[in-house]
Amino acid sequence: MNKPDAEFAAEADHDVMPNKNARIDLADPGLFRLILRLAIPSVVGLSINALQQVVNAIFVGALGAQAIAAVSMTLPIVVLLAAAGQGIGVGAASFISRHLGAGEYLEASRGASTALALAAPVGITVTVALFLNMREIFLALGATPTIMPLALDYATTLLFGCTLMLMNIVNGFIVRAEGNTRFSMWTMMTAFILNAGLDPVLISVLELGVRGAALATLVSQTAAISLYIAYFTKRHGMVLVRISHISLRADRIRQIAFVGAPATMTSILSAIAVMLLYGAAAPFGEESIAAVGIAVRLLTIGALLISGFCMGSQAILGFGWGARDFSRVLRAAKVMLSMTVALSVTYSAAVVIFARPLVRLFSDSDSVREIAVSACTVFHLFFGLYGIECVVTAMLQSLGRARLSAVVCFARHYLFIPAVLLFPAISGFNGLLASQAIAELGAGMIALLVMLRQFAELRRGGPAHSARNREQSFT
Repeated sequence: MNKPDAEFAAEADHDVMPNKNARIDLADPGLFRLILRLAIPSVVGLSINALQQVVNAIFVGALGAQAIAAVSMTLPIVVLLAAAGQGIGVGAASFISRHLGAGEYLEASRGASTALALAAPVGITVTVALFLNMREIFLALGATPTIMPLALDYATTLLFGCTLMLMNIVNGFIVRAEGNTRFSMWTMMTAFILNAGLDPVLISVLELGVRGAALATLVSQTAAISLYIAYFTKRHGMVLVRISHISLRADRIRQIAFVGAPATMTSILSAIAVMLLYGAAAPFGEESIAAVGIAVRLLTIGALLISGFCMGSQAILGFGWGARDFSRVLRAAKVMLSMTVALSVTYSAAVVIFARPLVRLFSDSDSVREIAVSACTVFHLFFGLYGIECVVTAMLQSLGRARLSAVVCFARHYLFIPAVLLFPAISGFNGLLASQAIAELGAGMIALLVMLRQFAELRRGGPAHSARNREQSFT
C-alpha cells in the first residue's frame, strides 16, 4: 500500500471508507465496452441538458421574435457563468482520475472536496460582476430597445442561480471522474423533466413570459444540487467529500487550476465569440439575430453530444495515466476518436439535410426561417472535425498537459474572432457565416497535428519523467 493510501486507511473508519463497488471498474480490460458504458450515459445527460435549452427556446419562441432574440442574447452570459465552474470541474476530474488510477484515494478525495469549496465563492463573484454590468453587456451585443427589457428580465432572474449552476457543473465532473456517469445522467434528466414541465406553466399559464423560463431553470438547478448532496452524503462514490478533506495547499490548487484554466478561458472566449457574432449580425436586423441564435443553438447541441461522449470516457484516460499504462491510454484515445468523428459527421449531415424542418421548430417567421436555414448549413459544414478537437482536448486534460490543451482549446477562437470582425465588412452577412466555417476547419487541422504528436509519444512509453513528478508536468 502506498503512503497516501495508507494514510487514508489510517484516518478512516468503517463509515468513511471509499465504496469501491459504487462505480464501474476503470481498469476493466474490455475497453470498447467500458467506453460505451461510461460515454452513453454522459451523452444522454448532456444531450438532455442541451435539450433543456431548446425546450426553453421553443416555449419562448411563441412569445415572438423579440423574445427569442432576447433569450438567445443571454447565451454568452450563461457560458460565462459556467466558465469558472467548468474550469474547476475539468481540473478536479483530471486530478481525481489520475490519483484513483495511482491508488491514492485520500488525495483524490482532497481534490474533490477542495474543488467544491472553491466553487461557491467563485460563483458569487461571477454573479456580482455580471449583475453590475448587465445592461452594458447587452448593449455590446447589439440589443435593440425592444429586446433590451426582455433580455434584462431573463438574465437578471437567471443570475440568482449562478452559484447553483457552478456547483452542479463541478459535482457532475467529480462523479464522472469516478466512473459514475449514470448518476450524472439521472440528475440531468430530473432537472430537464422539471424544467420542461414548468416552462409552459410559468411562461404561458402564469403569464410570466421570459422571466418564467428563467424561473423554471432555477427550480431545476435546485433539484439537481439536492440530488448531488444526497449522493455525497450517503457516500455512493469512490471519493469522500468532507470538510476535513478541503486543502488550500498551493500545489493542489495549482494542479487543479492549471489543467482547468484552458477550459475556463475557452468558455470565456466562446462567450466573447458569440457576443461578437450577435454584434456582427445586429446591423442586418432582428431577424438575422434570431436566425443566428437558432443556428448557434443547434451547433451547441451537437457540441454537447460530442463533449458528453468525451467527458464520460475521459476518466479512462486519466485512470490509465495514473496507473502508468500508456498503451491503454493510446488504445482508449483511438477508440474514442473513431466514435466521436463518426458522431460529429453524422450530426453535421443531419442538420444540413433537415435544416428547414429543424428551423421551423424555433420560429414562425418566414424571414427568420430563410436566414436560419443558410446559417445552420454553413455553420455545420466542417463540424465533423469537432470530434477530433474534442478527443484531443480530453486526452490532454486527462494527462495534465495544460499548455498543449490550451493550444487546441484556443485555436478556434484565435481564428474566429479576427474573421468575424473582418469578413462581414467585406462580404456582408455571408462573410459572417463563413467566419464560423473557416475557424472550425483551421481548429480541426491544428488538433489533428497535436493528436499525431501525442500518439507518437504514447507509443514510446509516455514522457521521460518519474511517477513522483508526473503531477508537476503541465507542458
